[in-house]
Amino acid sequence: MRTNALGYNSPMNEFHYPKEEQERALLVGIERPDATWSLESSLEELRRLTETAGAEVVATTTQRLEKVNPKTFVGSGKAEEIAETCRSLGIDLVILDDELTPSQQSNLEKAVGRDVKVIDRTALILDIFALHATTKEGRLQVRLAQNEYLYPRLRGMWAHLASNRMGGGVGSRFGEGESQLEVDRRIVRDRITSIRRQLKELEKNRAIQRQKRQESGVFRVALAGYTNAGKSSLLNRLTDAGVLSYDKLFATLDSKSKRLNLPDGREVTLTDTVGFIQKLPTKLVESFKSTLDEIREADLVLHIVDAADPDFEKQAKTVDEILNQIDAGDIRRVMVFNKIDLLEGAQLESLRYRYPEALFISAHEGTGIDGLLAYVQQAAADTGYVFQVLVPYNRGDITSLAHSKCHIISEEHTALGTRMKVQVSAPYKALFAKFAE
Repeated sequence: MRTNALGYNSPMNEFHYPKEEQERALLVGIERPDATWSLESSLEELRRLTETAGAEVVATTTQRLEKVNPKTFVGSGKAEEIAETCRSLGIDLVILDDELTPSQQSNLEKAVGRDVKVIDRTALILDIFALHATTKEGRLQVRLAQNEYLYPRLRGMWAHLASNRMGGGVGSRFGEGESQLEVDRRIVRDRITSIRRQLKELEKNRAIQRQKRQESGVFRVALAGYTNAGKSSLLNRLTDAGVLSYDKLFATLDSKSKRLNLPDGREVTLTDTVGFIQKLPTKLVESFKSTLDEIREADLVLHIVDAADPDFEKQAKTVDEILNQIDAGDIRRVMVFNKIDLLEGAQLESLRYRYPEALFISAHEGTGIDGLLAYVQQAAADTGYVFQVLVPYNRGDITSLAHSKCHIISEEHTALGTRMKVQVSAPYKALFAKFAE
């Protein structure tokens, strides 16, 4: 028996939540002479983004452009073709693989019809971020980026509504729509200001936490990489993090830190961060800078690379560019090729030859993990200052500090006091130097 619009089946006297229908999407790719990524790989990534957002990719269309059309981005003939495809295939959603200006988006919406949504790659990524943000800070960062994206597009949105109400022509150019536009602009501006204020408060708390970590002397390791490279899988392999790890883009947005005990007994922190992607909107990077500070404050960055992806070199270059963009380019960094279990022997040997300084692992099978831990252990040992100290028994505070904030290499109790070989971070260098033998 059919149910009504609310899913209510009266004879059975039961309430069923209606199942939301999957949107049918048309992807539009543009081939340009100055593109660094192939059209095929870019569209494949757009397809995965679309599926991650919950839509079904029904069809794709492409066009080669020397320069974009200022009115509709694509050529006028392609815009008509897109409109016809939408009608014939029952498309709900058109997604362009590049960022549209507000006017281009508005003009394309007019061309395909008001029943079809037109969005660009940026809007799609924002939608996925909104789905996956879990912490308060993560949700605020997404809302900030969304509102900054929305603000310049309000005029086009209200132009449509004003036209619908007033029928176009004389008298439709001013009035209610325009006044409502100004109201909405103020609302969005106020919302942006409010979100930034809240983020600043959260950033103060995060800065205090970072300061405490710095003073603790604990070596900090950050996982960075292209989305879906396997950072979360590695964090789960090394710790009991239990973070979400599956084959979807941007599965992790909010940074997550766990403590990791190295073979020599040293304790370090390991932080998973948001994955990067090509054409990642600048405003989104800006919005997530406080989260990305976990990378900037690290002592070591493990750049996780999907060894099985044919575009891994371009992905790695994208990650390097973003790390430089957030002023993390000078931090010690090592490439860690993950998913080597998916490679043939010759492929792996070729990678080892081309990247002799890199590490090679399989987070899924555990291959190469011992070598990775040994590298982190050596990197931690290379930092800080090592002292041979003799601490009198009446300075138990110094001994306690060594146990809680430093790495003790050796320790013995003598008649004169506690003799220790200890590695300390910069904040405690002067203090322990006073007890050096």
